[in-house]
Amino acid sequence: MSGPLSGLRIIEVGHMLAGPYCGLLLADMGAEIIKIEPPEGDIARSVSPHFIGPHNAYFASLNRNKKSVVIDLASDAGRAQLHELVGRSQALVTNLRPSAIKKLGLTYSHLRQWNERIVCVALTGYGLDGPYAENPAYDYVIQALTGVMALTGDPAAPPTKAGYSAVDNSAGLVAAMGLLAKIVEGRGGQVDVAMYDVMLSQLNYLAGAALNTGEVVGRLANSSHPYVVPAQIFPTADGWLTLFITHDKFWQKFCREAGRPQWIADPQFATMASRRQNREVVLAAIGEVLLKNTAAEWVRRLAPLGVVAAEVGSLKQALDSDLTRSRDLVVTLGDGAQGLRAVASPLKFDGYTPRYGLPPLLDEHHDEVLGKVPA
Repeated sequence: MSGPLSGLRIIEVGHMLAGPYCGLLLADMGAEIIKIEPPEGDIARSVSPHFIGPHNAYFASLNRNKKSVVIDLASDAGRAQLHELVGRSQALVTNLRPSAIKKLGLTYSHLRQWNERIVCVALTGYGLDGPYAENPAYDYVIQALTGVMALTGDPAAPPTKAGYSAVDNSAGLVAAMGLLAKIVEGRGGQVDVAMYDVMLSQLNYLAGAALNTGEVVGRLANSSHPYVVPAQIFPTADGWLTLFITHDKFWQKFCREAGRPQWIADPQFATMASRRQNREVVLAAIGEVLLKNTAAEWVRRLAPLGVVAAEVGSLKQALDSDLTRSRDLVVTLGDGAQGLRAVASPLKFDGYTPRYGLPPLLDEHHDEVLGKVPA
């Protein structure tokens, strides 16, 4: 493959989501990803009930453009195969538990004897070492521990997880960044990425408020922003509308279009600060106005004014939208014969379009990758 990362060989010892998503991002940029699987394969090969030909839909969404080899890393022969492969690779990424990572020798301190410049990325729940290292870590658990669940959902409802695997995906992105940073540095070494750390860091301004002022933001109705008013979803005549108004000049445009020019001078409504201080009054008044028209009609009227408004749609609507088509975001894998589709890479480069290959069958590339390696 060509691409910005063409020429890099990266070993992936991963399963399910976070590690494979890291590998996927790198593969789409042209890196050669050698996915090492146990004899039974990555558990992701059977997670989804949906199969397109021989390919599990869940596995396919995370493992295109990779090469699969089965290696028993617990055996002497398997370790010999890994070490030979390490000698001709630039990096290794794994999201096994810390005890397994160490037992299987997937750390830089162990692998440096076969390649001093190898970059080893350990993507774990709470770090490669420390008193919490071996605690079970899943996306759900990290969302619970970092406060993400407590921040999400309606105040009258239970704490709510994000609607997708926010922790796993975010950790995969950070792991890819850390891996590439070490390669650019030109030195081998260990990169320690903890899912807990990643999510806590993503709470940036909310954590900053808590640390510096003691303010602890709770759940707000209708997905409201803690500081910006109006910035939330509103019911309309036929569905939900997202309205996000940060600057007073856009607020003034909204007031005129909504038929409420008197709000421009009203001391409760006029400025961002006053709207925040009078949140309940302001939101109730806006909500009454927005109920008079459909979400689509409000978007039609507000968008030309630069006022940020959007209908709340479904994933299916997003995948079928003109916006998605304009960005070429739905792609067919391989030659199209399998009918397998996926969301394209979010990264676009001048002069480079990724080749979106099929996900590998289990051990499909054994001879290509390990053919000359002694068993």
